[in-house]
Amino acid sequence: MKDRTYTRLEFDKVRQNLSEHAGSPLGKEIALELAPTTDLDTVLARQSETTQARELMRFETGVEMGGWHDIREEIGRLRRSALLSPEELFAVGETLAASRRIKKHLTERSDKYPVLAEIAHGLAHLPQVEKAILSAILPGGEIDDRATPELSRIRRGLNNAQGKVKERLNSIIRSPDKQKYLQEALYTIRGDRYVVPVKQEYKGQLPGIVHDQSASGATLFIEPMGVVEANNEVRRLQAEEKQEIQRILSDLSQMAATVVEDLSYCIDSLGHLDFVMAKAYYSLRLDAWQPKIVKETRIDLKMARHPLLTDDVVPIDIHLGGDFNILVITGPNTGGKTVTLKTVGLMVLMSQAGLHIPVDDGSEVGIFSRVFADIGDEQSIEQSLSTFSSHMSSIVDIISQADSKSLVMLDELGSGTDPTEGAALAQSILHYLHKNDICTIATTHYSELKDFAYANNGVENASVEFNSETLRPTYRLLIGKPGRSNAFEIASRLGLKEGMVEKAKSYLSQEKIKADELMEKLERTQQQAEIDRQEAARLRQQSEELREKYQQLQQQLSSRREDILAKAREEARSIIKRARAESEEVVKDLRDKITTESNRNREEAIKKARENLYNLQDKTTRKKIKKAARGERAPAKLQAGDEVYLTQYNQKGYVLDVKDKNQVLVQAGILKITVSKDELQLVKDPKPESGKTQVGSMIMSKAKEVNSSLDMRGMMADEALLAMEKHLDDAYLSGLKQINLIHGKGTGALRSAVHRELKGHPRVKKYRLGETGEGGAGVTVVDLK
Repeated sequence: MKDRTYTRLEFDKVRQNLSEHAGSPLGKEIALELAPTTDLDTVLARQSETTQARELMRFETGVEMGGWHDIREEIGRLRRSALLSPEELFAVGETLAASRRIKKHLTERSDKYPVLAEIAHGLAHLPQVEKAILSAILPGGEIDDRATPELSRIRRGLNNAQGKVKERLNSIIRSPDKQKYLQEALYTIRGDRYVVPVKQEYKGQLPGIVHDQSASGATLFIEPMGVVEANNEVRRLQAEEKQEIQRILSDLSQMAATVVEDLSYCIDSLGHLDFVMAKAYYSLRLDAWQPKIVKETRIDLKMARHPLLTDDVVPIDIHLGGDFNILVITGPNTGGKTVTLKTVGLMVLMSQAGLHIPVDDGSEVGIFSRVFADIGDEQSIEQSLSTFSSHMSSIVDIISQADSKSLVMLDELGSGTDPTEGAALAQSILHYLHKNDICTIATTHYSELKDFAYANNGVENASVEFNSETLRPTYRLLIGKPGRSNAFEIASRLGLKEGMVEKAKSYLSQEKIKADELMEKLERTQQQAEIDRQEAARLRQQSEELREKYQQLQQQLSSRREDILAKAREEARSIIKRARAESEEVVKDLRDKITTESNRNREEAIKKARENLYNLQDKTTRKKIKKAARGERAPAKLQAGDEVYLTQYNQKGYVLDVKDKNQVLVQAGILKITVSKDELQLVKDPKPESGKTQVGSMIMSKAKEVNSSLDMRGMMADEALLAMEKHLDDAYLSGLKQINLIHGKGTGALRSAVHRELKGHPRVKKYRLGETGEGGAGVTVVDLK
């Protein structure tokens, strides 16, 4: 694809805007050199990396992609075995640190951003080189005192030597005898040696070496003889320091040179990532999205917006290929026809370059081998070409190169010459392009081309909508409807005398007048249809928003219902725990009195304890769930709907299904339980029996009925914990000292729930997992108090 096409379609401006979002010189260079590709897999890969970078930018705000330097020059110097400066080495170290950090971030997120993680594989991970450089060189290029033990020793000695020189100089400048010889009471440095400013007339009064003098000659900078030896020591240590620093830089440069290929690959990958992130920034700025890329040469753009126009740009819908491969756009000048051509051309170039495009969802862009455009007046004074000659020269060039996989865009086809001949040439050119199956969009104001579109299958008319009320184009593209000039209407509204307008119309043929009237009627009908379509779309949007709001309310109600039920279950369990503590006091009192009271008082104590226990149980069950009445033993034939009493759970329920002769499915509260018929009683009288009889019979029967094991396998956690609570109560009342809770091994969830409940239980002395022969980890053995 030629650079001239990029210029005509303003793709070079798109690249310039893209480069402004890059954070490095390397990223900017890649952006400015961006070109479309015709390989489908490459286009898809480029689009994917842009999409993933856009998502990374939106949802992973903590990922830092910067902090590195463009070290291509440093890499070149390392290839030549050159010694890098401290600043250059520090840039290499920081780049390695950024590379390691970015690689870690993207590798950890490889499931979400696989394409970016693949790019990150090229980033260097050289912790030894990174640590060696950054531990030796400080920001700004200063060498750290701790870079080597030798440098640390030298700098300590240098500081001591400099301190001695300064101490001796201070004694001189503070001496009352010497101060009158000095221009100022201070010391300075000349030629890397410490000196004092002495007045010219007193140069003989302060023995020493003259190193410099002021511009006026009034001041001499003298190194006093008393500090010469100390200054010599300073210079010697400074020379050692410089030599040690050179050795450090040499070692670090050699270390970096051994991994120069890794550094080269790393900087290329960092530049690529910077460019990809620039594409993501540009996508967000344009509110652009990834189009669907198809390998066929066709276009289907929905609400496409020119990426370089930001002020009230009117989106267009346009499609090409499929039913027709030639689109002829007619209408008045300044109506937006040229913008339409550039918009389509840019959408294709940007898509094939891996950029997102400003369109709505559902847009499709095919792969074109070449994109040609003849847009604008490119006549050359030097070539002495007219407008027509310039256009025709460009069209000849296009026709000689275009094929069935090309996209051709021609602006004002046939203009610049005699209208009759221009229209004839335009039809001939379109005929050739159509015959060779070349996708083409052409703009024109020749009415003859409208007829050409009507007369040929695979050629379609289109126009840019014109508002007859405002006398201005709306810039909306209408496919299937040819444009018209609106010259008479515009002239009339602008004040041309009506008689002159009518006289002009008389020069037209009757067929032309009728055609224009039909086109005007059609345009108004289509405008009204578009208004109706937009209203329907608005109503659909409102309906969708209401539906979503209704679904959200449903979810909120469902969530609140679950919260209420969970709170109710927790409250019920809390009530049971409080009731258990009180009932234990009752039972303890009962046992104490049975042991200590006489036979006569024992009966009275038992009676009183039973009454207390009944009153407590009646109060508790009224808070939790209304107690079911016990009836007669369930008959041999139960049926769905029968009200029954579950003796094991002390709860009323309803028969849902009789599975076989002995198994019945019962709904008890929120639980569905399969139990044996022997555990059911048919309810007749809903009134409960007296508290004394019920509690008394319960106590008398526990020792006979309570099993030392409870099998909870297959139960839900809530169901199992309720059953366990009742079994603990029954076992405690019956006097059992040890019981087995069978929960199975499985995932361990039920076992964990059981152990959480047993921990701190007022009736549990201790508990443990079963040993070999007792059921192992599938059983918990509980010792009761």
